[in-house]
Amino acid sequence: MLLAIDIGNTHTVLGMFHEEKLTEHFRVTSNHALTEDECGVLIKQLFPNYRKIEDVIICSVVPPLTPIYQEMSKKFLKVDPILVAWNLPLGIKILCDDPSQVGADRIANAVAAYQIYGGPIIIVDLGTATTFDVISEGGEYLGGAIAPGIETSSQNLFQRAAQLFKVSLETPHRSIGKNTEESLRSGIIFGSVGQIDEIVNRIKEELKNEYKTKKKPKVIATGGLADLIARESKTIQKIEPTLTLEGLRRIYLLVKRSKK
Repeated sequence: MLLAIDIGNTHTVLGMFHEEKLTEHFRVTSNHALTEDECGVLIKQLFPNYRKIEDVIICSVVPPLTPIYQEMSKKFLKVDPILVAWNLPLGIKILCDDPSQVGADRIANAVAAYQIYGGPIIIVDLGTATTFDVISEGGEYLGGAIAPGIETSSQNLFQRAAQLFKVSLETPHRSIGKNTEESLRSGIIFGSVGQIDEIVNRIKEELKNEYKTKKKPKVIATGGLADLIARESKTIQKIEPTLTLEGLRRIYLLVKRSKK
């Protein structure tokens, strides 16, 4: 039994794997004041069979929470966890200026996407930030783009505009809103779709012209809002809601094999 933990700025996703199968997974708030004991209680509540956990792998973009989950793993699960980093055996080569700056969640996404689909591939992750990651046909992580996340940017709008209010994020019926609520949904959702499709199309052009990529890249989406955006996007071809967890499982296997 493998416990995979993806610590993000807004949410932490925890998944339990039995061999290759993701048997259960949960999304909880990333509480920056969390203690290791509270973390241990959380694991016990979410996973009643926690005593069967044999290994733990963690990817984190929240430095204060990383040691909390590491210590929880040692104290409550008696496991020294693997922490995802660029210098682990990943099966891909990171060609960024400074590989250590690539987020661990983006590394996990890249490993899973390349193993599942091959390259070239573009991954759109819709989280606190909307990230774009590009992997070549030969398994080279070329880099990508980072934009404000849909909820992040819309929340900032609500806070700064006195007469605007928070709306639920769902697909608008039309682009011309007949009231403030409809207008906000149109701007937020269709604006985000337009941003994503524009960036993806620019990446495709660069792959073709600068990297001389002849094969058309596959475009996949993951993250909490992937379903909503993919329905309207002209470039997203596939949704992989648990891509990061799957990447963690595959990195775990690569690390274990490298030690044999």
